Amino acid sequence: MGTNNMMQKNYYAVIEAGGTKFNCAIVDEQRNLHAQTRIATTEPDETLALVIEFFQQQRTTFYFDKLGLACFGPVDLNPRSSTFGHITATPKPNWSNTAILSRLKDGLDCEVFIDTDVNAAALAEHNWGAAQNTSVSIYITIGTGVGGGVVVNGAPLHGLIHPEIGHMLIPAPEGIQGACPFHGNCVEGLASGTAMGKIWQQAAETLPDVHQAWDIQAQVLARLCHNLIVGYSAEKIVFGGGVMAKPNLLDKVIAYTQTSLAEYVTFPQGSSLHNIICLPGLGQHSGLFGGLALILAKP
Repeated sequence: MGTNNMMQKNYYAVIEAGGTKFNCAIVDEQRNLHAQTRIATTEPDETLALVIEFFQQQRTTFYFDKLGLACFGPVDLNPRSSTFGHITATPKPNWSNTAILSRLKDGLDCEVFIDTDVNAAALAEHNWGAAQNTSVSIYITIGTGVGGGVVVNGAPLHGLIHPEIGHMLIPAPEGIQGACPFHGNCVEGLASGTAMGKIWQQAAETLPDVHQAWDIQAQVLARLCHNLIVGYSAEKIVFGGGVMAKPNLLDKVIAYTQTSLAEYVTFPQGSSLHNIICLPGLGQHSGLFGGLALILAKP
């Protein structure tokens, strides 16, 4: 007697919710992508309605009852809080105080597992990507904003709220004024794609390879890496996000980090900055698979 293969699989809804777009997909436990779409991040009502519509359409073919939400932040992750699952004070216009978890839970009648987009990506990289077999690893995304997620002993770090590595203060290179509306010269205010556009008066992706912006970018990210290595003793610092696609940027970051550390940190045998600071092992899918990692992490 024939069997329905679809009934034998467990399908999951996953979202990488970013400041520019929501990547939405249906996946299985083996990380196969069965359906996928991108929805522009506009107003909360419009964006979330389109997200819910997509998943409702897919559910007729790929039944799911769990959704993993890797969400841009800041996000309230305290289950005892009255605003649990809310995006809080974000620089993204109109998204502050959005009850994103409850709106997706109610709209799709499913269980929602939430963490920051970068914590989720860090967990995915720890489970399946470049940070496997580490006890401390960090995922940094350099895109519309700058975010950082930390995984310690296989679990995302939360603490008071969750890491906000993008808002770590960094001395600005001479003549540069950071663009963060909250802090000015934080990493996000100096190194995000948005900040680069404001600082250099043109989009980061249009800046020539020889433009001084890229050398300054490498210096800023090296200062960040210095702080992460001495602050967290990170075994892996994984850089994702569109800005990191610039050729040779990662190599420059490694070189400036080496200079900054000034041989103070003695690495274990076989380790060097060239394997500590790296690109994602999961390519462009760290965030999406992060949503899956959040689901599978729960008993």
